[in-house]
Amino acid sequence: MVSGKVIRFDEVRGYGFVVPDHGGEDVFVHVNDLEFDKGLMAPGVKVEFLVDEGDRGPKASNVRFLEGAPGRSGGSHRSQNPLSDGPFEDGVLCDTLSAQEFLDEVTELLVTGVPSMTGEQILQARQRLLKQAQSHEWVDA
Repeated sequence: MVSGKVIRFDEVRGYGFVVPDHGGEDVFVHVNDLEFDKGLMAPGVKVEFLVDEGDRGPKASNVRFLEGAPGRSGGSHRSQNPLSDGPFEDGVLCDTLSAQEFLDEVTELLVTGVPSMTGEQILQARQRLLKQAQSHEWVDA
């Protein structure tokens, strides 16, 4: 079993993503693979799961609840949008996101902004956007 943390889970669509504690690629999780109430799935929740290689990449199975998200308030795990802190001025450096923070933001944006995307499409878009962001040094390598 692998332990990890929920990045995003959409109760309506019945799927989301978890990131293994040891790092690596985010893992797709479907509601049918949960061994607990889907209402507990929220960003930051610790889970334990098996990783299977699905047709479209890593997929979690036998997902077990370990512990709730610290300070869970029902809102987004980020209190501010890093892109809305004001206009960029030439010569002024800005903070960069970690790769995981970037992927979390992109996942949230795609799931809420393009609800017709499948889990596979979201995974592909996230990986391509991360590579592009890394090539421009928008995120930490």
